[in-house]
Amino acid sequence: MKKVFMMSLLAFMSLAAFAQNTEVNQYGQKVTALPIDATVQDGILVLQNKEANYKMWFDIRVQGDAAVFFGYDKNLTQIGNGMLMRRTRFAVKAQLDKNWYGELDTDWTSGTPELKDAYLGFTGVKNLEIKMGNFKENFSIQRNTTSRYLQFMERPMVTYLAPSRHMGINFKYSLPHIWASAGVFGPALEDAETMTAFQDGNKDYGLNVGLSYTGKLVYRPINNKTTSLHIGAAASYRNPKTSSTDGYNAVRYSTRNTTGVNRKKFIDTDAIQYLDHEFAYTFELAGHHKGLRWEGAYIARKPFVDEAKWIDKNGEAPNMQQAWGWYAQAGYLLFGGSQNYDAGGAKYTRTTNGRDWGDVELCARVEYVDFNLSKYVMGGSAYAYSLGINYHVTKNVKFVINYQYNDNDIFANGKGAQDGTDKTAKGPYRTGYDAAGNVTYYPGDIASDSKSKGIDYHMLACRFQVAF
Repeated sequence: MKKVFMMSLLAFMSLAAFAQNTEVNQYGQKVTALPIDATVQDGILVLQNKEANYKMWFDIRVQGDAAVFFGYDKNLTQIGNGMLMRRTRFAVKAQLDKNWYGELDTDWTSGTPELKDAYLGFTGVKNLEIKMGNFKENFSIQRNTTSRYLQFMERPMVTYLAPSRHMGINFKYSLPHIWASAGVFGPALEDAETMTAFQDGNKDYGLNVGLSYTGKLVYRPINNKTTSLHIGAAASYRNPKTSSTDGYNAVRYSTRNTTGVNRKKFIDTDAIQYLDHEFAYTFELAGHHKGLRWEGAYIARKPFVDEAKWIDKNGEAPNMQQAWGWYAQAGYLLFGGSQNYDAGGAKYTRTTNGRDWGDVELCARVEYVDFNLSKYVMGGSAYAYSLGINYHVTKNVKFVINYQYNDNDIFANGKGAQDGTDKTAKGPYRTGYDAAGNVTYYPGDIASDSKSKGIDYHMLACRFQVAF
């Protein structure tokens, strides 16, 4: 028995020596070196040491799109068919120990790197997560849902009004039925253009960063594996951002109403000057039951301008209204698959296929957006109606087909900052015909019996997606 004990002890000591070694790093410092295991988790390469609570993995995503457009008045505009890489993302993520997490996420679609997520996370207190760095503000469920798991190729138009990635700090507290988030955020640091604007504003004019304060509360009366009900509301008070590329103390509301293939922004207010602050809010309702998932939201964002400066320029009050819109969408997996809710993130995540060969999801959406804020800021309004088919081949491969009909009003003429009475201001797109039957850039000249009132069109688009 003594011999067996001694042999076991020696084996344990040998294993411990193998499991942890002291080495010297490139800076001449002694460090603890641990072995790692390489595993493939649903197609993702993961390097980890479970005893040390360490894990590192790459998160790579490629989305390629193609689209054709038809059924529009070619006398008003031309919309080119085409194809492009919508996203080419490369991220490195690491769970450093049981309390600390780090992430760096970039996009290479434009040929130069653009910063997405770059942050440090702390989870050392039960149910609490603290983030600091550059990441998405917790405001809109649709904005915070990763593009890997969207039901359609593009988010609804009104999602543009929801804040996206900014540098800041955020506190999130999550329980099974209650989820709360609050954060303070500064500039957007996504690319060289925004970085230059931010740095020049600080250097040349001594401008402050422009802080925003965003909070969100979600109630989940039902939250289990097969069924969820998500009821959420969020609000954000936003100072002008020095990282804005539309000028200092200015804001611009614009959105595309199809895909990245069509780069035209018919819905566009152009830069709104003399901005003092903004206030944004949203109400959202979402849920799932087995293979069915639905979601809807109302989002609004109002600019508050310095009225004295505005009146000094224009001679009258701005009478600025809010930009707003809504959407409702749903999808159903046809072959026994299930939808999945990410309780920690208060959003929806990857589907589970019902067959060995995958699953097929049918989706439908209706949406509306209105960026007509005042007689001086007529950004346009639009309805859009969409149908989608998603073929989830594996956990890593997806093919998408979308059909969409876009119904734009006469003010959706791209940077149309006027109501038609100012003949010196016009948008780049013609949206109707005057009384003489000629196409016109000015909404105020469009005849009541014009054969076209706004640029309406159909789109058929497809995507391949691989994540690994």
